[in-house]
Amino acid sequence: MRRIIHHPILGNLDEYHPCSFYFNGVKYEAHENESIAAALLANGIRALRLHEESGSPRGIYCNIGHCMECRVTVNGQPNVRACLTPVQKNMVVESGKQHPNIVKRMVENR
Repeated sequence: MRRIIHHPILGNLDEYHPCSFYFNGVKYEAHENESIAAALLANGIRALRLHEESGSPRGIYCNIGHCMECRVTVNGQPNVRACLTPVQKNMVVESGKQHPNIVKRMVENR
């Protein structure tokens, strides 16, 4: 299985300690401290959320924290960037929710 072990922001993943985490209620295997995005890619998961307006699947785009396309909810905290957040044992990750700026804009446009 291929893994991202060299990340421009997080550095190198030099040690491999297997751990389990959950994505949308399903248990997956990862290497502890690899990014959530890398772990999901290694498990065949490409879509991390749906676009707020079109509903199209969104995934990893820049992989360095600039674009926010990889937003997920981690242990109940929304809008976490999967490309910059290391996996931890038994972490609960859910598909990303609406970005707060979108919700604010929708309320203001009423």
